[in-house]
Amino acid sequence: MTLAGAIPAATIAFTGGTLDRADQLRVNPDRLAAAWADPRAAILLLDGLDPQLAEDGTLAMRAVAPDDALADHALLGLREDGAPLFVSLVVARSDAPPVFPPRVWEIVPQLSPADGALYGGARSLVDWHDRHPFCARCGAATHPVKGGWARQCGTCNAEHFPRTDPVVIMLAEQDKKVLIGRSPRFPAGRFSALAGFVEPGETIEEAVRRELWEETGVRVGQVDYLFSQPWPFPSQLMIACIAQALTTEIVLDEQEIAEAMWVTRADVRAALAGKAGARFLPPSTIAVARHMLERWLGD
Repeated sequence: MTLAGAIPAATIAFTGGTLDRADQLRVNPDRLAAAWADPRAAILLLDGLDPQLAEDGTLAMRAVAPDDALADHALLGLREDGAPLFVSLVVARSDAPPVFPPRVWEIVPQLSPADGALYGGARSLVDWHDRHPFCARCGAATHPVKGGWARQCGTCNAEHFPRTDPVVIMLAEQDKKVLIGRSPRFPAGRFSALAGFVEPGETIEEAVRRELWEETGVRVGQVDYLFSQPWPFPSQLMIACIAQALTTEIVLDEQEIAEAMWVTRADVRAALAGKAGARFLPPSTIAVARHMLERWLGD
């Protein structure tokens, strides 16, 4: 069974962007300066790394002020009317371990697809700059270049670019059941699709088979791509797949997975409907795993 292309990308959180990323402006200092000086230019406002809303519920923005410095901002792109949009790269640094921001779970579902995608891209970019102030080659300080879409070392001149980490997220299927799991960091009862990073030298299909085997001891054969989602915590590309299981016995890697189980359509339907007595709590509405379960139900 394959569900490839079965759901419009714009219905998934952080997808559906309408911004022209304007790469041709980023790499041209004169054109970048002209965009900064454009009277229509605006700056997207963030609350740290969280979204900041205007009174009408859209993402908050303000005009470029005389004391703003282009060097401290990244060009996100051009809006549909051609107006340049920037974001500040100056955020308060923290040595605390990263946590999932609860406010984002509340705000993002209220945003339009375009605003959700805009926020996700801005957050990933700003966070990458905050976490990469030094050169990976020589250790010296780096500074933003190319409109904020790269950093350059002031000592060895090496250029570094924002990275996106590919992650496979998958449902194994057999006999009208799918395999779901609970991470140790999830609340009790909260289950989702299994997921893991694609390793160097792997295809997507190989990563799906390896992760399912390592985490649950389940072997799978055919793997089909479904859809994808940029996930800005901090910057990943979630690659949703469904795989046909060859075995069903579960042998957990308990360091990675606290629980895993096979569930029926009735189980998934009850969980998504929030029914009392459902076997599990479903993923957040902004998670691609939620869409995967919904599509599996409707197939």
